Amino acid sequence: MTAGQQPSAPGESGGPGEDILGEWLERVSSALELAPGSVDATLVLALARDVAHGVARPAAPLTAFLAGLAAGRAGGSVAEVQAAVGTVLGLLPGWREEDAAGRG
Repeated sequence: MTAGQQPSAPGESGGPGEDILGEWLERVSSALELAPGSVDATLVLALARDVAHGVARPAAPLTAFLAGLAAGRAGGSVAEVQAAVGTVLGLLPGWREEDAAGRG
């Protein structure tokens, strides 16, 4: 995936592995007793990509987990997930400025 390119949603013909991703998300959702399709994979993958490139690769899954935890505590609706992701993405420009200024 190139910079600025949006990941494909599960089931879309975005490349090898997309069907596997969709199947995996369905299985995990079922095991966790979540409604099918309760994750916006495109949104979460975009968040992970931006954090991985803007902060550090290991920060991506941990940040996605924290955003999901916050959204769940707020009620877990699509709007709450989007709000949590928006909050995190809002932190990135300041983080990059601090990094450029020599955090430390």
